Amino acid sequence: MIQAQAQLEDTSAEHRGRLLDGMARAVAANGYTETTIADIVREACVSRRTFYQHFATKAECLIALYEAASIAALNVLRDAIDPAHAWQTQAEQAMEAYLECLSRNPVLLRTLFIEIFGLGVEGLAARRRVNRQIANFMLNVVNTDRGKSGRSHLLSDELAMAVVGGVNELILQAIEQDRVTTLADLAGPAIRLLLATASEHSGAPPRGVIARVKK
Repeated sequence: MIQAQAQLEDTSAEHRGRLLDGMARAVAANGYTETTIADIVREACVSRRTFYQHFATKAECLIALYEAASIAALNVLRDAIDPAHAWQTQAEQAMEAYLECLSRNPVLLRTLFIEIFGLGVEGLAARRRVNRQIANFMLNVVNTDRGKSGRSHLLSDELAMAVVGGVNELILQAIEQDRVTTLADLAGPAIRLLLATASEHSGAPPRGVIARVKK
């Protein structure tokens, strides 16, 4: 019985993953507004009944896709850093890895940065939750490193969220200008934004990395 239950759970997880992939492809092709549940299940190669076993509405499926993709991107950020390095170097590593990850997944970009707004308040709430997670990651990298060196924290909650918002706007602009394949080029300005914000908050000049970023 335990084995049968495990098989059912595996099948359910597989179907859910296929539905999320199907949603991503359908939205990329049609836009969220024009996408139907029939489009999603066709792309996912599952039945409409299977869709409703996992999601009550099309909007619920989009939010699930948004959150799953955002968690994957956040894991890329976490895996990219080496805590042995100064926070500036960690920030550079994380930003470059994050932008490279996004550029490799153009199908998801429209969902992550454009279509989510079509859900109104519910979509904005999901976006804010994700932005808060990224800001918390940023705070942990910057402030933990400064704590180890015996200095005061450099970044406040508000400034971390402001940096996340600024980076998102750079990405949105790149999407609108059809520069998705060159998102990595945004690493320089994005890192400079973080370094300048942290330095302004601390009253101390950034160390070392800023010289490399300016190249």
